[in-house]
Amino acid sequence: MAKPVIGLALGSGGAKGLSHIGVIKELEDHGISIDLIAGSSIGAVIGVLYAAGQKPAHLIQIASSLKRNLFVDFAISKMGIIQGERIKEFIQLLTFNQNLEDLKIPVGVVATELYTGRKKVFRKGFTADVVRASISIPGIFVPENMQGTYYIDGGVVDRVPVSVAREMGADIVIAVDCSAFSPNSNVYSMYDVMLQSIDIMQEELVQHIPHKADIVLKPEVFRYHSRSFKDATQIIKEGREEAKAKLRDIQDIVTNWKEKNHEI
Repeated sequence: MAKPVIGLALGSGGAKGLSHIGVIKELEDHGISIDLIAGSSIGAVIGVLYAAGQKPAHLIQIASSLKRNLFVDFAISKMGIIQGERIKEFIQLLTFNQNLEDLKIPVGVVATELYTGRKKVFRKGFTADVVRASISIPGIFVPENMQGTYYIDGGVVDRVPVSVAREMGADIVIAVDCSAFSPNSNVYSMYDVMLQSIDIMQEELVQHIPHKADIVLKPEVFRYHSRSFKDATQIIKEGREEAKAKLRDIQDIVTNWKEKNHEI
């Protein structure tokens, strides 16, 4: 019987995106293989770490011990307040200095060209550089300069890159949206303002996602700050709970695909 190519579309959301780890863990535990990944921002981070061979259990351990200040390297620049070299080194270490094209699972990383506003999907290149481009939150991170082109956060143009997963060859797309906008008065910093603004701007744009994805998972993480890395354990748990709640639906989608394609 034919087997569908299953793609994950992992969205942006700062610390809330740690829920992607819980989703992956639950899918893996129930034998749902992930054949390709498309990621924006934190979705790109989690996607490449998993694709490089990091097991969900190890990612949970890493995320639970993260200290946000470890990645804060202040910049002397008019284009952002965080240089981003520390987080790039972290990604480089955990992806074993690999290029995107050498990862165990194909990954498409979404970034935004600063000057043109165009979406850029990376399928090749040094993983740490590409992911650093995808997480470049405007006004927070200094834009990543790659071969003379400046890139900012992929979530600016494509919060949950379902279409990228389709273009990569996915028969079934499981989308994970962890940053859908909900009224939130817990805005205390420039970082909060930037992320909340992006969420507001994108809310209308992502309404088409359910029509393009086969299923959309929305972990209950909206009460957390996008910088709440201290809540990693609970955020990851919410990802697992959402995947568990939708597991039967996912299994039915896979079964229906197999039955349909077996008849052909």
